[in-house]
Amino acid sequence: MTESINENLEPQEAKETAEVAPAVAAAETSTTAEAETGDFDWESLELGMDSYTAKRRDELENLYNNTLSTVQEKEVLEGTIISMNKREVVVDIGYKSDGIVSLNEFRYNPEMKVGDKVDVYIESLEDKKGQMILSHKKARAMRSWEKINLAYDNDEIIKGYIKCRTKGGMIVDALGIEAFLPGSQIDVKPIRDYDMYVGKTMEFKVVKINHEFRNVVVSHKALIEAELELQKKEIISKLEKGQVLEGTVKNITSYGVFIDLGGVDGLIHITDLSWGRISHPNEIVELDQKLNVVILDFDDDKKRIALGLKQLTPHPWDRLDETLKVGDTVKGKVVVLADYGAFVEIAPGVEGLIHVSEMSWSQHLRSAQDFLKVGDEVDAQILTLDRDERKMSLGIKQLKSDPWEDIDTRFAVGTSHKATVRNFTNFGVFVEIEEGVDGLIHISDLSWTKKIKHPSEFTGIGEEIEVVVLDIDKDNRRLSLGHKQLEENPWDVFETVFMPDSIHEGTIVELMDKGAVIALPYGVEGFATPRHLVKEDGTPVKVDDKLDFKVIEFNKSAKRIIVSHSRVYEDEKKSEENAKRKSENRTAKKAMKAVSDNVEKTTLGDISELAALKSQMEANEKKEKK
Repeated sequence: MTESINENLEPQEAKETAEVAPAVAAAETSTTAEAETGDFDWESLELGMDSYTAKRRDELENLYNNTLSTVQEKEVLEGTIISMNKREVVVDIGYKSDGIVSLNEFRYNPEMKVGDKVDVYIESLEDKKGQMILSHKKARAMRSWEKINLAYDNDEIIKGYIKCRTKGGMIVDALGIEAFLPGSQIDVKPIRDYDMYVGKTMEFKVVKINHEFRNVVVSHKALIEAELELQKKEIISKLEKGQVLEGTVKNITSYGVFIDLGGVDGLIHITDLSWGRISHPNEIVELDQKLNVVILDFDDDKKRIALGLKQLTPHPWDRLDETLKVGDTVKGKVVVLADYGAFVEIAPGVEGLIHVSEMSWSQHLRSAQDFLKVGDEVDAQILTLDRDERKMSLGIKQLKSDPWEDIDTRFAVGTSHKATVRNFTNFGVFVEIEEGVDGLIHISDLSWTKKIKHPSEFTGIGEEIEVVVLDIDKDNRRLSLGHKQLEENPWDVFETVFMPDSIHEGTIVELMDKGAVIALPYGVEGFATPRHLVKEDGTPVKVDDKLDFKVIEFNKSAKRIIVSHSRVYEDEKKSEENAKRKSENRTAKKAMKAVSDNVEKTTLGDISELAALKSQMEANEKKEKK
């Protein structure tokens, strides 16, 4: 009967049936026995009534229950893998049906096979399809904390699966717990590609546990450091200065190269990579390159080892051409620029300095950047050469003719030229007529008419100005120049225009405590003291006022004109009073003459008239005295 039933069942159902088969067989035997004795109740069977007694049914139920394992949901059990496919793993836990676990939960153990014992967590005894659902991941998580602590205490090696990258390192599935693997703990060598480790299963050591937050830190580097430490001690014990070793480029920085000497790191500073100048070490070496290096120095503990690469080749100065001498012309490339000069490499590791003063015949102070830039190819003349000190000075202006050799003919006295303003001083303007030929325009030679306090009022740095050569000092390389000499001296003409007592309209351009500056016609400036600036109505003058001014002093040699506004109306008023006084005097004289002519005919009335005239004349005299 059992065989016929199993033929029509699914594999899972067949397993359940097979497990209860002994009980069913026992029940059938009992039923047959009862049938043989004639005790079987066929009527109850037809009516669907239970044909077993209560006692018999209890016996059958106990027999059934004792045949299968008793399990509960949310329980952790040990099971046996009975089959595997690409997606799932079937696990037997001794229950009426097998459980299913996702294969992804076993990624940490790629060597797993059928027959292995695994821990599982019962999530559900029976889903909608009648299938038992198990979880290996949850079972590991429930037991993993105890295992992790045990591995940490016993310094055991565990396996873990690197799940993904995170900030500063990787996330590792170790015994079912997500542990942190710092980037610095992956390997003893710097890691350039972290993604290559994702998805790998590796061995780790638990190096730190935080029980409060249940954080775990693991390290793969710790597993290989012990072995490297032995190698390191052996290498360090044999280190000597001057020793040549083979190493591998481990890391490249802007200041040097770290070399792995087989568990011991050394540094080649950028200055010890090449006799010539380089801007970055990657111009000489590359990562993972094997090369020979020499030990230059190390500290007492031999933890810091200074290495050299260029020291394995002869110094370039020792191979410099023996025929090279002062005065020879060499070619080179500018490798370094400073304000004071440029370093030119004429051969790898052999440099000479061109001081800024040797770049141009110009006496005007400038920076080396005005003449050259890094990378320029230049021709230069050797000025000094010291092979013992390995120093050389060069010059490029020596390859050009000295502009002062024929200065007398090219810039003769009296000739006019265009120049560029280079600098100011309180006493004048320094200009450059051409490269190497500078001159000074004294402040007094800038303008015939304007009173200039500082040259910046007249021109600006970098502006072009026309000049006349006044004097040449060839020995001291100096030119005296002038600008106002381009025009005739206008003061010869002004002498006839601004004569004393002449009146001109002027504009007040500046007011000071000592007086005011007045702009007069023809671009001339005059000066008036405060007492000569009072208006006729007594009000003070203001800047930009246009008034009449009388010249009270003209000094041609000092180029000075003193003027007065108050004198204009004061002198005019005085002239009017003088004219009136003269008219009254003429009238009085006529009257006196009439009296004199008629003295003989004097009468009493005439005497009275004469007395009145006398009184009037006396009054006029008093008034004049006042």
